Amino acid sequence: VTATLVTRPGLGETVGAGGVYTVTCVGADGVEKWSDTFHNLVVNQGLANMNGAYLAGTAQTTTWYLGLVTGPGSGNTYAPGNTLASHAGWAENTAYTGSRKAVTFGAASTANPSVISNTASPSAFAMTGTATIAGAFLASTTDNSGILFSVGNFQGLDKSVANGDTLNVTYSFSLTAT
Repeated sequence: VTATLVTRPGLGETVGAGGVYTVTCVGADGVEKWSDTFHNLVVNQGLANMNGAYLAGTAQTTTWYLGLVTGPGSGNTYAPGNTLASHAGWAENTAYTGSRKAVTFGAASTANPSVISNTASPSAFAMTGTATIAGAFLASTTDNSGILFSVGNFQGLDKSVANGDTLNVTYSFSLTAT
């Protein structure tokens, strides 16, 4: 994502934005099975929500949830126009206890880039069966009526999970001014 902010005629500032997911699978025995870190697509709905809340005075979204994308990831396609209600190129995986997991973001850093993340308290998914996971997404609700902010596939191949595994998911989002 790249945007230009004009501060004075003839002078401009470029702002870059992007997010990264990290998913770690811990087996029932407490031993890490695998981990993957991957970039995401911030969809149009997420960009509009961010700009509206910060610059136009629309209601700020303060509660966020992480969800899992089902495999096979090789068949998944993500588009800027994806929403929670309409995303024909991919599907949500729900083979875990409860609903989408709440995200507790820490404070945004004051450096350039400014980063906000939930690395201090990853969102944990207790898997209830064997499944293939391809990636993750960030949304404003536990149902499909809210805002889809971003979505992405694992950098490597799809990953297998089993009943009793726990997926710990973090999301880091950064804004960089140049």
